[in-house]
Formats: sequence, structure tokens, C-alpha cells
Amino acid sequence: MWMLVAISLGLSFLLSVVANGLVRRWSRRRGYVDEPGGHKQHDEAVALGGGVAITVAFCVPVLAAVGLGLFWGRGDVPEWLPAVVKPHMSGLASRAGAVLGVIGGVVVLHVLGLIDDRRHLGPGVKFTVQILVAWATAGLLGIRVLELGFLPTWVPTVLTILWIVLITNAFNFLDNMDGLSAGVAAIGGIIFAVAALRNGQLFVPVAMLILVGTLVGYLVYNFPPATLFMGDAGSLPIGYLMSVLIVLTTFYDPTQHATPAGVLLPIVVLAVPLYDVGSVVVLRLRAGVSPFRGDQRHFSHRLVQRGASTRTAVLTIYLATLATSLGAILLPTLDWPAAVFVFVQTLAVVGIIAILEHA
Repeated sequence: MWMLVAISLGLSFLLSVVANGLVRRWSRRRGYVDEPGGHKQHDEAVALGGGVAITVAFCVPVLAAVGLGLFWGRGDVPEWLPAVVKPHMSGLASRAGAVLGVIGGVVVLHVLGLIDDRRHLGPGVKFTVQILVAWATAGLLGIRVLELGFLPTWVPTVLTILWIVLITNAFNFLDNMDGLSAGVAAIGGIIFAVAALRNGQLFVPVAMLILVGTLVGYLVYNFPPATLFMGDAGSLPIGYLMSVLIVLTTFYDPTQHATPAGVLLPIVVLAVPLYDVGSVVVLRLRAGVSPFRGDQRHFSHRLVQRGASTRTAVLTIYLATLATSLGAILLPTLDWPAAVFVFVQTLAVVGIIAILEHA
């Protein structure tokens, strides 16, 4: 098991470091850069294209795993494969269609982000594409939250679409400071992977660890001061992958029913990104501007305005994410009363953050 974890993290990290390094060099030579100005904080042009490297570094290992599953899942499995992997090859082959569908969603949102990074598409176009991708994921691929008998059958599909769009935009909003969106996603991904492993899953946490390794490799170039940006071409696929893998981790298994892990784990782990989205939307509406218009009202910007450096603000949000999400590792083994205490503790941490930054 630990060898599989190390391979998933190590190979994706190395692939990401190489891919991001090559993209940064190409972007600088071609002038594919993000110029300073407006609400942006960087003083010099920074290379774009990190989203391309992130997408490639994640998709290549996953597609390779699917290919191996299709090759060996219906025949003899080699003896040299780890014992923990062998029983799951046939299952991987049977889920190949869903995996390829998710990769398709990643590619669509990546292309959408590439276009937006150059032409600045309006929110209407971006939301329309996101909703269509979310609908395809929930409706066509069948990746959605559990169906409850007392609710109409269409409710889980609608809830899943709303969840995917919300989390996709949460990480897009969070990409407002060097190292922030990728770092928070990496921390959350580790927590979800550990929780899923404790729940007996294998390939979903491995996919999450591949994403984590990819993001850490990108942070080599993006941690402040950044020399490479991912743009919407990276933040939209990251948010989409986080939302889908969370559904697969917590809700997708029909044997889980309405367990504390399934209901509370996503909110506990993603409390800080959700707080950032909620607070930014409220502040923008109070100011009479569109909630989708970029500015410096994010949680990270508010910390900087109170005297923190960019690096200090990013590290503070990393710690806040850890503080709210560590308890989530215990949720798969807790009953409802104990799980409620973990949830209340998360709310208390977020409440302290809100009080301190507005005091």
C-alpha cells in the first residue's frame, strides 16, 4: 500500500516538475505571460501555461492506469504487480468509461480556461460550459450523490451539478495569490486520500494522490514569489477534479448511505475555500459590484491589507485549512454525535477567522 502511495505521489510530482519547467521556458520565449496591472499584485510579467502542465501531469498517469486496467483487467494479471493492486484491475477496467468521461470534462474545462486566459470570456459563457460538464458528469456518467428515497430521483443530479460548479469556482476564486489555490487543493487532497484509504478505497485515493503530486510539482514554480501561473486553464480543472473525486470518495459508494463521512467530510475539508467564496460574494454585493468581477477582496488580500506579506498570508491560509480539515480523517470511523463535534469545531475555527479579520 505504502509503495503504491509513494509511486503515485513521486511519479506525478516528477512529471509535474518537468512539465511545468518546460512550459515556463516555452511561455517566456513566446511571450505567453500575464502582464501586471488592474487588481493583480505582481510587478513583472509572469509566465503562463502552468495549467497545461498540471493537466498533462495528471491525465497522463491516470490514462496509463486505465490502459493497463483494460489490458490486464480481462486477462492474466502479471505476478510482479503489487498484491494490493491485483484484485482491483478488473474493477478499473469496468470503470474505464467513467474515468475517460471525467478526463474529458477536465480537457473541456482546460480549453475553456485557455480561451478565457487570452480573451476574458464573460461569466455567462463560463458558467454555461461548467454546468454542461457537471450535467454530463452527474447525468451521463452517473457520478452523483446518493439518492434518498423520500426525494425525487432528479434531486441527486441537481445537487451534484450545483456541487461541481460551486467547488470548481471556489478554487478558481482561490487562485488570487501565488501558491494559494494549488496549496489548499494539495492539503485537501491529502486529507481526502487518507480518509478514503481508511474507508477501504484504493483507486480514488490514488487518483487524488496523483493530483496532489501534480500540484506540489507546480508549487515548485508557483510558491511566492511565483515564476509561473496556471490561470483558469489550471484552476478550473483543479476545482472540477476536487469536486468529482470528493463525490467518489464520500457519496458514490451506495453502501455508505448518509454516514458522517459522506455528509460532513467535504464541508469540513473545504471550509476555508467555501468561506473565501462566501465572504467575497457578500463583500462584492455590498459594494454594488458583480460577484464575478475580480478584485482584492479575497481572504488572502484582506490578510495582506492587515500587514501580512504574501508568503505569510498564504501560509496562514494553509494552516487554517489544516486546522479545519484534520478532524475529517476521523469521520469515517465516527458515529453521528462524535462527527457533529468535529463539524462544530470546524465552524468554530472559521468563526474565529472571521472575527479576527474583521475586528
